Amino acid sequence: MSDSGTWIEIVLLAMLAGFIGLRLVSVLGKRTGSEKAIDAPVRAGTPQIVRGGVARLDPPVRRAVVVPAGTPADLAPALQAIADADAGFDPAKFLTGAQAAYRLILDAFWAGDAAAMSGLVSDEVLDHFRVAIHQRDTALPHRLVSVDAATITAARMVGQMAEVTVRFDATIATGDAPAPGHDVWTFSRHIGAHDPAWLLIATDEHE
Repeated sequence: MSDSGTWIEIVLLAMLAGFIGLRLVSVLGKRTGSEKAIDAPVRAGTPQIVRGGVARLDPPVRRAVVVPAGTPADLAPALQAIADADAGFDPAKFLTGAQAAYRLILDAFWAGDAAAMSGLVSDEVLDHFRVAIHQRDTALPHRLVSVDAATITAARMVGQMAEVTVRFDATIATGDAPAPGHDVWTFSRHIGAHDPAWLLIATDEHE
C-alpha cells in the first residue's frame, strides 16, 4: 500500500508540474532565438535624444542707406535708423515722392481745393490750409515752374513714427515774372502702417 501511495503522489506531482509549465508557456510565450539581448548596442539609425535649446538665427543683414548728394553728412545715422526700422525706406526715392507731393499740395492750395490734399497732409495741416483758403476766398494765380532742389535737412525716429524734413528751392510764377520760393516741410510716416505714403505734418516758409 505504501508503494502504491508513493507512486500516486509522484504521478500527481508530475501532472501538477506539467500543468504549471503549460501555464507559464501560455503567459510568457516561447523563445524563438531572435530576441535582442538586454545589453545589445543600439542599431544605427535609431533616433537619439538631443538636448533641447533655442535655434540660432542669423541676424538680419543691415542695409546701408545711400545718402543723397547735398544731404548733411551728420544726418547719415538718423537716415540709417529710419531704414533699419522701415525696410522700404530709401532717401533718394523718398525725395522723389516728396517733390511730387510738394507740387500736388501747392497746386491744390492755390486752386482752393482742400479736398485734393486728402491723404497727402495730416488733419492738423489740412485744417490750417482750409482756414487760409476760406480767408482769401479766391484762387491764387500761382504756378510751380520747377523744383530746383530738394534737400533733406533733418531726420529722426519718434517712437514708431519716422520724420524727415525737406527744404524745397523752387521757381514759382506769381505774376508777370517767376520768383524763387523756399519752403521747409516735414513729412511723417508710421513704420508699421501698410500704407507707404508719407504725410505732411508741418510747413515753414523761408525767404
